[in-house]
Amino acid sequence: MMIDARQVPDGEVITTEVCVIGAGPAGIILARELAGQDFRVCLLEAGGLQPEPDIQLLAASADEAIGDFYPNFQYLHQRQFGGASNIWGIQYGKDRNGVRYLPLDAIDFEKRDWMPHSGWAFCRSHLDPYYQRAHVACQTGPYDYNVTTWERENARQIPFQGDRVKTQMFQFGPSDIFRDEYRHQLEQAQNIQTLTYGTAVELETDQLAQTVTQVRVATLKGNQFHIAAKLVVLAMGAVENVRLLLLSDHHQQGGLGNQYDNVGRYFMDHPLIRSGLLLPQNSSGFKALGLYDAHWTNGTMVIGKPVLTEQCRQEQQLLGINAAIFPRPALFRMNLLRMLFPDGKAYRSEAVEATKVLLNAFKKRRLPDNALRQTTTCLKGIDDILYYQWRKRDSWGNKPPTYLSKYGFDVSGWINEINLEKSFNCFEVVHITEQAPDPNNRIMLGQACDRLGARKPQLYWRWNDIDIRSVQRAQQIFAEEFAKAGIGTMKLEGDKGLPHLSLASLHHHMGGTRMNDDPRQGVVDANCKVHGVSNLFIASSSVFPTGGYANPTLTIAALAIRLADHIKIEMQATNLEVLSLSSKE
Repeated sequence: MMIDARQVPDGEVITTEVCVIGAGPAGIILARELAGQDFRVCLLEAGGLQPEPDIQLLAASADEAIGDFYPNFQYLHQRQFGGASNIWGIQYGKDRNGVRYLPLDAIDFEKRDWMPHSGWAFCRSHLDPYYQRAHVACQTGPYDYNVTTWERENARQIPFQGDRVKTQMFQFGPSDIFRDEYRHQLEQAQNIQTLTYGTAVELETDQLAQTVTQVRVATLKGNQFHIAAKLVVLAMGAVENVRLLLLSDHHQQGGLGNQYDNVGRYFMDHPLIRSGLLLPQNSSGFKALGLYDAHWTNGTMVIGKPVLTEQCRQEQQLLGINAAIFPRPALFRMNLLRMLFPDGKAYRSEAVEATKVLLNAFKKRRLPDNALRQTTTCLKGIDDILYYQWRKRDSWGNKPPTYLSKYGFDVSGWINEINLEKSFNCFEVVHITEQAPDPNNRIMLGQACDRLGARKPQLYWRWNDIDIRSVQRAQQIFAEEFAKAGIGTMKLEGDKGLPHLSLASLHHHMGGTRMNDDPRQGVVDANCKVHGVSNLFIASSSVFPTGGYANPTLTIAALAIRLADHIKIEMQATNLEVLSLSSKE
């Protein structure tokens, strides 16, 4: 059953056993796992079935990010039934979009002495059964990422030498199953009630902040009501999970679950790095790389990508990183801006930072401290500012101009070009890279409020030295291994000594409510239960202690299924306890 929350009477209390807040992939998969159980589930979604600007504005950041440039949150996740799946843009067959799937590597779960704050509460093998079930839920192929399974006559892996680089397969699945097929399934489930257009604005607790008693819900129509549940699950995504915990500070100073000031910290994303150009040794090199163009094999859409091996990452103390290669025509090698600025302009520029300070001050209608010095810095670095603005709008911020090739992350099929060797003469190489967990990268509450009266989130985010050093070394390794394998020569392009950070965010928000069995080091335990709160759980990439280089969706799905199993056990124990008390009476 689906109900419009705007029609719920003001002041009403809806009672249920389990309340899941957020109907993105995590919340939907969790709710599906609970369908048909002998307890009630209420699935609360802030948006409707279609994108709506007024609803989306509720996701906006309070202000521009502090630190390095990072986009406003309202552009990075979707307030709509189906969540982020509504904006997945990969071409998946005819008239369908999809997303990449890959489990995290075993090393991603391990504590690494050279990476502070690394290590999950369990190992990769523990999650394998849930990864397998997640494959079924996400309607992708078999749980098999062995390269030889997916090779075919014209799609062979690159013969990398040594043990530093290997080919890693990714699989794809459809996006519309979440907003269409699974929505219909949930509507038909007798024990599940779905509420749309209702935003959770506070988790109300007992006096000791040890139990969530009710969820306060508000709508843009103006009505407010409560949901009373035995168990509450936050499945809104990293930013909104953190925001709601911080807003729920009536009985817990600093926010619910925040007794050790961990809520919001260790925020991570997957930055996109533009590495440069790969120049094939000969024109036949294009046809030899068909495995690295997304294609269908045995009913599953897959793609291969070069990655650093786990051994290389451990021995050289490097973060996870993958390489994507996209063919480009000769004109792409003649980019005027790259000729004028071969090393680019520094991503961290004093002029750019000064501009941010001035703009933020002007928005608040006040002069900043040392305004004259800031203005002088801007004027002296005007070329940095102009180049920075161009970088924010370069081909990976939008889509490459068609004259530079239509192929990229969202569009594949270049291997099928009739005149492949004549159409292209180089590859553009880009990297999706891991970001090391840093407690200083954090989501906080700003002073500005949204239309519901809730304070907006504010981000402090920087790309740190360990991230930069790791990318620089990885770029060298990829260049060396491409050459050794006879593929071609890498022409690396930097950013005044730094890697070219093309996009700060790939919409892969991780961390903020990290998992650690020690409440001083994390927000949730191994069962994704918030420390110190008896009935509050989180299903989201916000619990990731580290993020690897894999798209997070498959791990989110696996954790949601695992949490659903745990909730079934919790509810069974609760029911048995009630029966026991009844028999004694």
